[in-house]
Amino acid sequence: MCFLFFNVVSAKEEPTKEERLEKRMSYYLKYESLIVPWYHLAAIDQFERNIQQVRNDIPKKESIIAIQFSDEYWSGTLNPNKKDISPGSLTYFDGKGLDGNGDGYADPNHDEDVLYTMATYLSKYGESKKDFKLALWEYYKSEETVNQIMTIASLYQHFNSLDLGEHVFPIPSNHHYSYKGTWGANRGFGGRRIHEGTDLYANYGVPVVSTSYGIVEVMGWNDYGGWRVGIRDIQNTYHYYAHLGSFNQEIKEGDIVELGTIIGYVGSSGYGKKGTSGRFPPHLHYGMYKYNGRTEWAFDPYPHLRIWEKQGK
Repeated sequence: MCFLFFNVVSAKEEPTKEERLEKRMSYYLKYESLIVPWYHLAAIDQFERNIQQVRNDIPKKESIIAIQFSDEYWSGTLNPNKKDISPGSLTYFDGKGLDGNGDGYADPNHDEDVLYTMATYLSKYGESKKDFKLALWEYYKSEETVNQIMTIASLYQHFNSLDLGEHVFPIPSNHHYSYKGTWGANRGFGGRRIHEGTDLYANYGVPVVSTSYGIVEVMGWNDYGGWRVGIRDIQNTYHYYAHLGSFNQEIKEGDIVELGTIIGYVGSSGYGKKGTSGRFPPHLHYGMYKYNGRTEWAFDPYPHLRIWEKQGK
């Protein structure tokens, strides 16, 4: 009886997604400043959360804030105590860890100390977007990582919300379409390769919508994909829409798009020089690619499409 009671209580105390986002935002707002806006802190935190979910070499931080610092960065390279949390000692050894909540300890496992340390680091570079990019480069030493974090920050700033992780099916439910899992199938055009995506067959001119909130990273012609659009979201995922017949003329590269925005229309373009069309039945090729802080790779979108399709009905 006691075991059952404690299990029920524990289940009730588990915070909802909305509660976690609200708590997260309260931390960002507490440690933002005129130089460091909340969406810069939020973007770094979300990026760290993203890579923890797909990397086995990084421990997954089970707390509100996902940012993690190395022991050397926090305590100081020459500090013999890599678990040091004394502010005075950290300063002596040139450790960067700081006491954010004023409890007298600089604890890398405490969300407020971690966020205050990151905010202090960013504040040394300045308030412009260029300053933020430089701070990210000096910290991560990766242009791809800088671009991903800048994307997340732009989306948070534009929508003024953290709740941007939803998805929808790429073809509106009031149109006829068909698809099946085609991941890994052989493809011969341009050399032997595997199919990195899912083909969704529909009539010419059927609208194709963005499955996520994101920024249009690529828009134009590709010999394989024809007229295609690439959109990057807050979860380090690049969404690839290919073989379009035409684009939505109201969007362009660099634009921010909402969930469900029409980005183009089904066609049969590609597999040839610019403008080639009609070499195969009209369909949308939809691909998903994940960036893990080191490399980007394709993964099977079919299971996700099935889930989004059911959610939209």
